[in-house]
Amino acid sequence: MPDVIVEDEIQKEQYMTFKCADEIYGISIKYVNEIIGLSQITKVPETQDYLIGLINLRGKIIPVIDVRIRFGKEPLEYNDRTCVIVIDVKSTVIGLIVDAIDEVAAFAENEITPPPSVSDLVMQAKKYVFGIGRVNGEVKLLLDPDKLINDPEPEKDDEAEDETEEE
Repeated sequence: MPDVIVEDEIQKEQYMTFKCADEIYGISIKYVNEIIGLSQITKVPETQDYLIGLINLRGKIIPVIDVRIRFGKEPLEYNDRTCVIVIDVKSTVIGLIVDAIDEVAAFAENEITPPPSVSDLVMQAKKYVFGIGRVNGEVKLLLDPDKLINDPEPEKDDEAEDETEEE
């Protein structure tokens, strides 16, 4: 019986998990304002390809990014499961377009392991992923929302450097 009490006392942080391509990602629920269906998006010219545009959420204009494109995956046609997770990170409100919501999962700090660094591909993903959690045998990649919305896209930087070198 004491083990049950100790287990209940362990602080677990909750994560909103969602599907993007074949992976399941999670973002701390403390950043999530709400989940909404996909609404009309106003395109903004000359922005990064993952910045899909702007939405009007009850009078507030919010930029939306497609997480799938942000992670370098192939774009997917939006459907009835596609939704927007509205997050607030350091007073920046932004919408994340995801394939589908998975669940709310809780992890204790000791249940989250750092991502392995085995290849350049993993290093690229690791830039946004701070930890890996497991629930019922499923791996959930836990995201750092600040890096997700504020990190410059590396491919763009590399292309700009290549163009400078050619001149």
